[in-house]
Amino acid sequence: MQCRFCKTELTHVFINLVNSPASNSFLTAEQLNEPETFYPLKVYTCSHCFLVQVDEYKKSDAIFNHEYVYFSSYSTSWLEHSKKYTQMMTQRFELNAGSLVVEVASNDGYLLQYFKEQGVPVLGVEPTSNTADVARKKGVDTVVDFFGVRLAKQLVAEGRKADVLLGNNVLAHVPDIVDFVGGMKILLKDQGVITMEFPHLMQLVDNNQFDTIYHEHFSYLSFYTVEQIFRSQGLVLFDVEELPTHGGSLRIYGRHAEDRSKPVGPRVKALLEKEEAKGMTSLGYYDNFQAKALEVKYALTEFLIQQKKAGKKVAAYGAAAKGNTLLNYCGIKNDLLEFVVDANPNKQGKYLPASHVPVVAESVLKEQKPDYVLILPWNLRQEIGQQLSYIREWEGQLVIPIPQLEILT
Repeated sequence: MQCRFCKTELTHVFINLVNSPASNSFLTAEQLNEPETFYPLKVYTCSHCFLVQVDEYKKSDAIFNHEYVYFSSYSTSWLEHSKKYTQMMTQRFELNAGSLVVEVASNDGYLLQYFKEQGVPVLGVEPTSNTADVARKKGVDTVVDFFGVRLAKQLVAEGRKADVLLGNNVLAHVPDIVDFVGGMKILLKDQGVITMEFPHLMQLVDNNQFDTIYHEHFSYLSFYTVEQIFRSQGLVLFDVEELPTHGGSLRIYGRHAEDRSKPVGPRVKALLEKEEAKGMTSLGYYDNFQAKALEVKYALTEFLIQQKKAGKKVAAYGAAAKGNTLLNYCGIKNDLLEFVVDANPNKQGKYLPASHVPVVAESVLKEQKPDYVLILPWNLRQEIGQQLSYIREWEGQLVIPIPQLEILT
């Protein structure tokens, strides 16, 4: 296997999570008796550019299809984050009715709807037709396709170029990251701005977030590596922000190398120096991550077995992809976990891949009154904790698995 950016042969294993189904391949009741396809989940670090990556074991067009179950609008905190972003961008870059904002991986229109409210024209690009249909019902014009050089040229030929080109949690999801960034170079107006948000590799390593590794995430990104990828396509990163979302993310700001109207700000140099001080430009930083994941595995399985022996009932909240990585790596099945609650009706009535834990509505939680509720999307612990505060009425307790097992009191 070669690095998907610099083509260096990959030999350094970052972590091996063994085999699992694709994290969003939820099962129907009829499929429970059918064979499941498991794919390797072995992650490498490039010794040259330090891009952390998994091979394209399951093709992206098989993951992002018309049965895609992730809809961004089911998280209230994510909607609030997105709305604040649109207000900030409109003010900072003086967007108006003559501008065009293009979002790549626009999902169900969760973000572009807020630009529309401010009178800014928008265009979404989304490969999953079911989420795109929801966006269109919100009045968000959406092209159903994968983004890259080919589509960028097609949109430019149609007379559409972006003043703002954005993508949240998509940069890690593309198998050909060079083609993706190259497409952004083509679609961006001469003085346009790119913003991308993605989980920061530094947070993944430092906070033991191994459950954010799954087949949809082809790359795990440091600012150092992303800056190299953008520079290789004639784009300059002129600003960056560290965000709390998804356990710690970066928001990068890019422009054409030829555009001198936006000088490179001090946060760019500061973050590069911060990553270097951490050791992220040496292979030693990426060692021993496997051992940290094993500690979580042992702690969680021991906890669940203890509760089972004690006659206690444990359920989970949030049928998130990261939860499936965690459960499958730990070997947890539906004999240790009663059910998982999720607000998304597209997931309810289905079963988690491999573990076969049933996905139910929140009403089941209130009926069953489990002793413990394991929060699988731990990055939303505050939002979910407030939502589920009522479990204290029956002395229920919340449990957080990452970065280490924690029982909230």
